[in-house]
Amino acid sequence: MVSDRPGAYAGATIAVAALVLWLMAPRDIPGAQLLADFVRWLPALLHGFAINVAVSIGALTFGTVLGVFVGSLSLARGIVGRAARLWVQAFRNAPWLVLIFFTTYVFPFEFDLGGLIVPFPDWLKVVAALALPASANIAEVFRGAVQSIPSTQWDAAGSLAMSRRQILLLIVLPQCMRRMLPPWMNVYAIITTGTALSSLVGIHDVLDTAQIASTTVAHSSFTVLMYMSALALFFVYCYPVTLATRAVERRLRSR
Repeated sequence: MVSDRPGAYAGATIAVAALVLWLMAPRDIPGAQLLADFVRWLPALLHGFAINVAVSIGALTFGTVLGVFVGSLSLARGIVGRAARLWVQAFRNAPWLVLIFFTTYVFPFEFDLGGLIVPFPDWLKVVAALALPASANIAEVFRGAVQSIPSTQWDAAGSLAMSRRQILLLIVLPQCMRRMLPPWMNVYAIITTGTALSSLVGIHDVLDTAQIASTTVAHSSFTVLMYMSALALFFVYCYPVTLATRAVERRLRSR
């Protein structure tokens, strides 16, 4: 059955889509020259995609730390809990491109630390921008994981004179980590695809490299090939994350 082989189904789908796009693309360059130009630009394309991966890892790292902190605060009562939940709702629904432009221009391009000029690179601003929606999503994942723990465990640990902090750190959090892993991996895949927006603020990522290559070679068929290659790189990188997420979910359900 096709449904039992998601990898084969997705691979066939992307292959058919690529074939259709290739057949529809104009033939304004000989095949040998097209291949030679592609091979010449492939290292730059891979280097650009490595920047996308680095930005996604940085954004998820900062987003995870901030998200767990905000998620912990959202469990509290009073103004602290309401402020944390407002953070979650605000950045879960904020357009990512707006956040990227916001961090690009709200932060200075360099800092003066006692006469020492420290630059603040644009890629780090993009990391900060994508860490905001990542933190909001991870905070919600964390809150849901904590609330999924049966209340009887809290009561039993409380009867042993454990504080709420001890119960959270020693009993609840170890169970939450396993429950958080699949949605956390999904957030990473989404953040990775979102790094494509970084090209709009001058980051030399895979899309910016594809655009430069297309302008340099100036042939429509080469342009189609470059953007198809960028699409394929995102798919090849993100789809195994999706498969791993499903495998982790199946393993957790079997326990």
